[in-house]
Amino acid sequence: MGHIVAVYGAYGHTGRFVVEELRDRGFVPIVAGRDAERLRALGTGLDARPARVDDPASLDRALAGADAVINCAGPFAATAAPVIEAALRAGIPYVDVSAEIEADLDTFAHFADRARAAGVVVVPAMAFYGGLGDLLATAAVADWTAADEVHIAYGLSSWHPTAGTRAASRVSGRRRDGRGVRYTGGRVEYHDDDPPTLEWSFPEPMGTRAVIGEFTMADIVTIPSHLRIPEVRTYMTVEAARDVTSPDTPAPAAVDERGRSAQTFLVDVVVRSGGVRRRAAARGRDIYAVSAPLAVEAVHRILTGRAGAAGVASAGAIFDAPDFLRALAPHLSFELALENSLAP
Repeated sequence: MGHIVAVYGAYGHTGRFVVEELRDRGFVPIVAGRDAERLRALGTGLDARPARVDDPASLDRALAGADAVINCAGPFAATAAPVIEAALRAGIPYVDVSAEIEADLDTFAHFADRARAAGVVVVPAMAFYGGLGDLLATAAVADWTAADEVHIAYGLSSWHPTAGTRAASRVSGRRRDGRGVRYTGGRVEYHDDDPPTLEWSFPEPMGTRAVIGEFTMADIVTIPSHLRIPEVRTYMTVEAARDVTSPDTPAPAAVDERGRSAQTFLVDVVVRSGGVRRRAAARGRDIYAVSAPLAVEAVHRILTGRAGAAGVASAGAIFDAPDFLRALAPHLSFELALENSLAP
């Protein structure tokens, strides 16, 4: 029998992808979450365990006998800490798919020492935002010990947000008092500036596209957590930024048998050190669906002894980044250029 993995928030949009990915790879999922009816609706043959984050005993029951837990229930500002606490009590690894910058910062700040002391691996933001960008940046940095800046450009064909994405955005907006956020000078900074519209030259066939600058995602937490890079800058294609900020944009619609949407993505990462730059890119389909293999591959590597030491860590800090990215085929394709090209 395969490893047993609890999925908290299993009936959510990303949670469903995670449960199916676990089953496809031979894991035995425990499905957990607040709503017992929605858990039962996931189908027969699944071990369904209702649990609430304000009820530690129910979380302990949900994680009983599990080898690891993947938290897919946002907003993570409310769920991450209680589920991490339960993972620490159970002595099992914790992985989440949070894209909430403040929640991810809280995880590093509040649990680093405790997770290390307990011998438990905790990996926040192990998803499209945060995890993928960190893996790409780490692969591009390669043998460098530091770099001057990293740029992450998200080339999304569209972005139809889930209800969870909208809820997390509202929570983050309240925590920031409506301000923007960026990582500059080696620290997180909040600001009231309007984000600039720029042009980014993506690899072909996408080519040059208009992007919103400082469309900041969880990469500003994951990358600086282990790489000496004082400037982390992020960009989003204008069309996708317009989609996700519009209240009229519908939720993602499935167009294939796996439940994926028609959305495609190209994540382009450029790392600069002095007058030299390196580049890594990943292409795929459906940012929510691809978060499932990212999270499940992380759990697989932790449980099979292919991760770094216990404690709170990002993907790039505890995994072999190029090997991890190659292992995600056919979910995404990975390109790495370490020819040390001259920066423009």
